[in-house]
Amino acid sequence: MKKVIGISYGSEPIIYPNKPPYNPPRIYPEFAFNGLDFGIDEGNKVYELVRLSLYLAGLDMENYETKYWNPFKELVREGETVFIKPNMIAEKHQFREDWEYVITHGSVIRPIVDYLYIAMNGKGRIIIGDGPQTDQNFWKIAKQIGLFEIQETYNKMNKDFEVEIVNLQDEYWVTEKDVISDVIKLSGDPRGKIFFNLSNNSCFSELDGTGKKYYGAYYDINETNEAHSNGKHIYAIARSPIIADLFINVPKLKTHKKCGITVNLKSLVGINANKNLLPHFIIGSPENGGDQFPKADAKRNLENKIVLEAKELLATRNKFIKFLARKFKGLAYLVFGKTNEVIRSGNWYGNDTVWRMALDLNKILFYGNPDGTIRYSNPKKFFSVVDGIIGMEGNGPYAGDPVRCNIIVAGSDPVAVDAVCAKLMGFDYKKIKLIYKAFEQTMLPITFLRYEDILCVSNNPFWNKKLIEIQYNEVFHFKAPSGWAGQIELEP
Repeated sequence: MKKVIGISYGSEPIIYPNKPPYNPPRIYPEFAFNGLDFGIDEGNKVYELVRLSLYLAGLDMENYETKYWNPFKELVREGETVFIKPNMIAEKHQFREDWEYVITHGSVIRPIVDYLYIAMNGKGRIIIGDGPQTDQNFWKIAKQIGLFEIQETYNKMNKDFEVEIVNLQDEYWVTEKDVISDVIKLSGDPRGKIFFNLSNNSCFSELDGTGKKYYGAYYDINETNEAHSNGKHIYAIARSPIIADLFINVPKLKTHKKCGITVNLKSLVGINANKNLLPHFIIGSPENGGDQFPKADAKRNLENKIVLEAKELLATRNKFIKFLARKFKGLAYLVFGKTNEVIRSGNWYGNDTVWRMALDLNKILFYGNPDGTIRYSNPKKFFSVVDGIIGMEGNGPYAGDPVRCNIIVAGSDPVAVDAVCAKLMGFDYKKIKLIYKAFEQTMLPITFLRYEDILCVSNNPFWNKKLIEIQYNEVFHFKAPSGWAGQIELEP
């Protein structure tokens, strides 16, 4: 069984358009199919690449360039609900003011909405949502990437077709000097959340009974470990993605300091309703069964003892403790080294935790029922359109550097798309557990493919062949995150 992944490529530098709602550069023949009548933005080359990627991915190829072209017709029907998940991790780069290579650009989302409208015959609901990093403002990001203008375009045009924008964040963290000073509860997904217990279907189940201690997203370590102990592996997931008939992921092409790369598989962290239920690393070093840092020594053990005790105190939310933490955190960095200089917090190739968490989330998305149960067949319909116009290398997901790639990658299998993206970035999928372990899942499989089954179809002749045939000198060569450098790159 072959799986086609479409890779559209702009031979000249592509610039993101800056005029929401990012109208198409021309009136395409297929717009007549549903009477779409938009203004045009002749400079919008991103729209053209997204459109081409859908064709290259094999969607309704026989009708391409006719008024009957309907690329999503096999994925969604009239009256259904589609959830679109961009990567909206942060308002901007961690250390700089730019953002276009940090988050999904709205110009990639716009053509997806247009072609969904055609497939749904102008009747149904589109939900665009994500749960950004907890110290980031979702609504500011939504405005930044032009979501409201896209929403207004459709909500004005057709009352039977609704575009809804939802913030999946359940809380917002106020931080001062890298210390959480306040936690503001948010309403989260308006449809609520669902608790899933993956139990022995979890990728963590093989670690049950080993005494490992997980660290999640917040100072409260007990909450994380209570959710992942005694044979239970509990996650809280926003309801809207689960009830949707089709899930469309629109990630960025980026590296990630905890798992190598983040495209489709890792990005599902954004559909969570409680990020502290997500294990990020196992406390300790490999010598004592952890993956927090590579090697234990006296200095690292002292740091860990101080930090864990401090976080236990911070979990009490005592204002005086928070004040002290802000005062002394700078001193701690001087003594133990800054995070971008020292490997800690699972930010290295030995992280054996995040791939498990990410694949668990994919299992829930594909097989989770609205009542919190798990089915063992009929996985959710899925499609991916990767924003690779400008990618990120180095210390991603929001502290790396831009890489201009001028590509859009599209396909209906998240593992295959991620494998293609890894290869195009210059990485060996066999050295990235997040990807090669995804191919191995037999309980609640995320893919039914083998790596050898993946066929790339592209307007770039270097990539128009089987994925295994693409050569070292035919791809980009992204810098790996600092904790992964020299470990995951393709060999010449």
